Amino acid sequence: MAKHHPGPHAQAPAAHKGQRWWKVMCLTGLDYFSTLGYQPGIAALAAGLLSPVATIVLVLVTLFGALPVYRRVAQESPHGEGSIAMLERLLSFWKGKLFVLTLLGFAATDFLITITLSAADATAHLVENPHLTSTLHGHQVLITVLLIALLGGVFLKGFTEAIGLAVALVGAYLALNVVVVAVGLYHVIAAPHVITDWSNALTAQHGNPVLMVGVALVVFPKLALGLSGFETGVAVMPHIEGDPDDTEDRPTGRIRGARKLLTTAAVIMSVFLITTSFITTLLIPADEFQAGGKANGRALAYLAHQYLGGAFGSIYDLSTIAILWFAGASAMAGLLNLMPRYLPRYGMAPHWARAVRPMVLVLTAVAFLVTWIFDANVDAQGGAYATGVLVLISSAAIAVTIAARRAGQRGWTVAFAVISLVFVYTTAINVAERPDGVKIGACFIAGIILVSLLSRLARAFELRVTHVDFDDTAERFVRDCSHRTIRLIANEPNSRDMAEYRDKLRQIRADNDIPAEDDLVFVEVTVRDPSDFEAELKVRGEVLHDRYRVLALESSSVPNALAALLLHVRDLTGQQPHMYFEWTEGNPFAQFLRFFLFGQGEVAPVTREVLREAEPDRNRRPRVHVG
Repeated sequence: MAKHHPGPHAQAPAAHKGQRWWKVMCLTGLDYFSTLGYQPGIAALAAGLLSPVATIVLVLVTLFGALPVYRRVAQESPHGEGSIAMLERLLSFWKGKLFVLTLLGFAATDFLITITLSAADATAHLVENPHLTSTLHGHQVLITVLLIALLGGVFLKGFTEAIGLAVALVGAYLALNVVVVAVGLYHVIAAPHVITDWSNALTAQHGNPVLMVGVALVVFPKLALGLSGFETGVAVMPHIEGDPDDTEDRPTGRIRGARKLLTTAAVIMSVFLITTSFITTLLIPADEFQAGGKANGRALAYLAHQYLGGAFGSIYDLSTIAILWFAGASAMAGLLNLMPRYLPRYGMAPHWARAVRPMVLVLTAVAFLVTWIFDANVDAQGGAYATGVLVLISSAAIAVTIAARRAGQRGWTVAFAVISLVFVYTTAINVAERPDGVKIGACFIAGIILVSLLSRLARAFELRVTHVDFDDTAERFVRDCSHRTIRLIANEPNSRDMAEYRDKLRQIRADNDIPAEDDLVFVEVTVRDPSDFEAELKVRGEVLHDRYRVLALESSSVPNALAALLLHVRDLTGQQPHMYFEWTEGNPFAQFLRFFLFGQGEVAPVTREVLREAEPDRNRRPRVHVG
């Protein structure tokens, strides 16, 4: 069974008691609830007068699509890896690793654009404040970069205390939004002609209700930003307090808390999405939503200033700026939880990638670059954000469909399959209409894969075995040889008949002038999944044909397994073992590629190089002989 490899944030439950689910909901709510800062404006631009109807479609998809999917993801993958871990278990070899890297690319797109888009929208609220416009206008990129740098500074100092800040920010922001929504609804009710005018305009524009619903289904993918927050909801699961009897294998209390978190957040957000889209569509002139308009990217702030005065509007702006700025915290937490779980384990990142602070610096630098490329523009980043969100939700829906099918749950399988089709359709429409999103996602994917492969290439000669375990027979073989020179023969298992071992033994003795009385033990490595980087090494002792002793190993790489075995035998016996090889025929470069991709190739020199890197003292290094 594969060991669980936690990321830095996964250590939270072990390091401290954890937090109540509603407090952690505020952490993921930084991302989810903060979209109210720009979601109503985006909905108005995408759907126009039809915005409330399209938002209702979004809410239905949220409550009856995304929510059931992620409640199942929380059950199947409770350590914060999300649907990526579920899909990883279905695929092996390089196709599985590349598939996971692709999903990580979209996750990076989602989370990083969350950081940059939220910071850019916080800047928009700051710059568009009537009291600050003249002073700050034209400095959007600089302000956004400073906000991102400040966020990175929070993570460099430490993030555990940030949950308390998240609770305060989310509580204040939702309370202010309740006031804005209540006042907006009051003004709509107090002027009945507003609803009548909207209804008449809607009928004139779209005809009958059936056509309206049809158009809403078509434009709904453009509102996909309102689905954000589910992936971060499961990414921060390790912070949720579990039951006293929870274990890492069965964290029942944590799963229950995560499900409450996801459900409560979805219900709260659904209420706000419907009410805010309704009041902003009815009370704000359409041209104010356009680029340069006072409601562009800040529709609710526009209403706060319009109906509650400059003082309240400025307080609302301040709250919105704070939550949008700190919305990047949940995204940063998600990235710091995901990346260290996969890349170092795949050999596709240096060991320091498991540390929080270096990763924060790297991610902050990338966020600076994205902000500069997009000129801190909220609308320009919307397509990339929606693409990242939808790809991850689609992959989650597919993963839980497969999980339900394997569990024999026919009803859930059909339900999740239908949900998967809805999200795949939504993703396809979004990509077709906003191809810039998938292009940006492709850049992240290409960057991750390129850097990952270069990192793995640079680490090709590392000792990649985490632990060596001998069975009783193997340990007896080594113990029997320990009172004299330990001589091992590297053998590539073929037919494993008597002639194979007899001929190999004769050849090795002749090539290396080994006396007939000296003991020789065969070592055979079977490569299972060459794409794995780190793994345990289990050594099994066998006696074949009543005379030939064999140490049988399974590993992702022949040279690494042999080097780890030699070092372990040395430490176990206090002697320097000798291992004998044959030269491999073929082009050296082609043999190196075979080693890099398939764990085989030119075994002797690579084994020697792994030993050289692992043991710099030549007097303690096991001996390698090639004939």
